Amino acid sequence: MTIPRLTAANTAEDVAAALAEAGCAVVERVLPDELRERVLRELDPWMRSTPVGPDDFAGRRTRRTGGLVARSPAAREIVAHPLVLGVARRVLANAAGFQLHLTQMIAIGPGEPAQPVHRDQWAFDFFPFPVGYEVQCNTIWAMCDFTEENGATRLVPGSHRREDGLAFEAADTIPATMPAGSVLLYTGSLYHGAGANRSDETRCGLNLTYSASWLRQEENQYLSVPPEIARTLPEDLLRLLGYARGAYALGYVDDMRDPLDVLLGRGGPEAPVGLGDLAAVSGRGPGRPPG
Repeated sequence: MTIPRLTAANTAEDVAAALAEAGCAVVERVLPDELRERVLRELDPWMRSTPVGPDDFAGRRTRRTGGLVARSPAAREIVAHPLVLGVARRVLANAAGFQLHLTQMIAIGPGEPAQPVHRDQWAFDFFPFPVGYEVQCNTIWAMCDFTEENGATRLVPGSHRREDGLAFEAADTIPATMPAGSVLLYTGSLYHGAGANRSDETRCGLNLTYSASWLRQEENQYLSVPPEIARTLPEDLLRLLGYARGAYALGYVDDMRDPLDVLLGRGGPEAPVGLGDLAAVSGRGPGRPPG
């Protein structure tokens, strides 16, 4: 099976259908060069100060810079990209809603070997989710051209339908090569890994992932984005960060107050919520992220 390739003219339905079939898809040339370059400029000082990884999985020649919503206003535009949010809504339709799970700029340095092939959903304590039940919709935005030589992400298309705990080698994968400004989307159940960087340049990819809102986020958004910054952000983005109920009775504050009301200091305690109000307080109601 090959990696499906689409263009910015394709719809969220098209991309979600490709993910259902192959577990992955590349959408080429989505980002304008100006926005991509602005993200790189804003994150450059943070990337320079980020230490390399502590082990072979994280990459001993790889820098993983997080906290992007707080550190890069331009990155916020990509976090809330309507095409990606539309795809995430469809991929994660089994859950009441979804949230931002992780933000990273991954800079793979020259000489970095290939990353072990894995599933991103193993972050949830290796829980064996049922085949076909997706809990993550992931993206890697190409901040430079992704080539086989510089470590383009390697995938096993169709492996989202395989059982858990399998072992794959790099030879079992194919590279998601793509021009700068493109985006690779893949599910949390897809086996994949970063490729080896055999070039003389650093390969930069913007890794933004989304998860079912009843799961704990990999990156703690409430500390990565300090409250004084969070209070300046649009409400739709705040709900995507997690300032919303994740499902019935998940994530409220004290007397069942909405977390966004608490953050912004508005309103008072809400009346107790009854079972009849389930749809209204879940991600299926007004608190669900846009897109």
